[in-house]
Amino acid sequence: MPALSQAFPASELWTLPGGLRLAFERRSGPGFAFDLRLPVGSAHDPVGQEGSSGVLEEWLFKGAAGRDARALQDAFDDLGVRRGGGVGPEATRLGVSGLLDDLGASLRLVADVLLRPDLPENELPVLTDLARQDLDSFQDSPTDLLALEARRVTFPRPAGSPLAGFAHPPSGTLEGLEALTADTLRAHLEAYGQAGAVLGLVADLEPEAALGLVSDALGSLRPGRQPGAEATFQAGQRVHVPDPDAEQTHLSLTAPGISPGDPRWLAWQVALTALSGGSASRLFHAVREERGLAYAVSASPVLLGGQGFLTAYAGSTPARAPETLEVMLAELARLPQGLSADEFRRARSGLRASVVFGAESMRARAGALTRDVAVFGQVRPLAGLRASLDALTLEGVNDFLTDYDPVSSMTIVTLGPSNV
Repeated sequence: MPALSQAFPASELWTLPGGLRLAFERRSGPGFAFDLRLPVGSAHDPVGQEGSSGVLEEWLFKGAAGRDARALQDAFDDLGVRRGGGVGPEATRLGVSGLLDDLGASLRLVADVLLRPDLPENELPVLTDLARQDLDSFQDSPTDLLALEARRVTFPRPAGSPLAGFAHPPSGTLEGLEALTADTLRAHLEAYGQAGAVLGLVADLEPEAALGLVSDALGSLRPGRQPGAEATFQAGQRVHVPDPDAEQTHLSLTAPGISPGDPRWLAWQVALTALSGGSASRLFHAVREERGLAYAVSASPVLLGGQGFLTAYAGSTPARAPETLEVMLAELARLPQGLSADEFRRARSGLRASVVFGAESMRARAGALTRDVAVFGQVRPLAGLRASLDALTLEGVNDFLTDYDPVSSMTIVTLGPSNV
């Protein structure tokens, strides 16, 4: 078996003069993958112009550097690359993967999209109409509606903030889409630049060659801005959203967690994996296997505004929803009692496996490089991350859990035909 230093190659991290951070990892093979994160998402839409980031991301690909939308798509297709990305609450991402010989051309195409977009105004009515259709689809998805309402209750927009915040999807709102114009979207584009941007790149190149390709393609990107949307947690809220036609009652629970820079971060990850990390996890066993209360039940960490939060979800029949909530709260309240040795062993092993297998794909690794720099401020070497997991002990995790009480400040939002 190869040594960890050989199995997990070293990474490089540079900051371009304009502020763009490049995280690079060399990996042998014929391909490449890069993931560009621009720190502007739907939470940064201007108030009254909700949908700006989502519509703008679509508009950027309607032509660039003299190519119309079809020619731009053909240019990507001619390279044979896979393109992905999208708009989230706090960032817009552009990902490309393909053969190594096409890396430079792919970077230049992305640079054309960001630096030299055509932004044809005749496309805007089509894009805003598509966004409205996406909003219509939310009405048919109780889980999406619940997630939006939970964000609105749990992380309301601070009074006086010019940013729309977390209580709308990337598609925006009907009122916000109506207010969008070519001029407002062009003004919003000025935020998309090097400030706070991160590019994760995996390819078989000398580090200096990788830096040169990225600098040549993206070094002239506008300065941009790094807006910050506040995620001010509202503790102890209890809200029910009536939906008389729903066949299920959906439950959303949110509580403070651990921030990425906190030394207890990995201990928290182990605890959440024991809580909801497979068929042996506490929530799955107590809610589904023992009592048959819900088909779907889960808990996971969420990062907003640089902070960590625990979120949990379940969907149950209206008659059994109160019991489902009771059991979920009981399992969360049991966390300060600590994990058993078997729970700790399974949870840590699961995280260790995810570290190794998550690095197998170039695309996944490029995304992980970007996330590490954006969230932790540095690349977490895989060998070091695995060593940190190995160094965790049952006693250490349980010491952390002694003081971790998510239930006391939990905010609960439910959606269904009757209150829970």
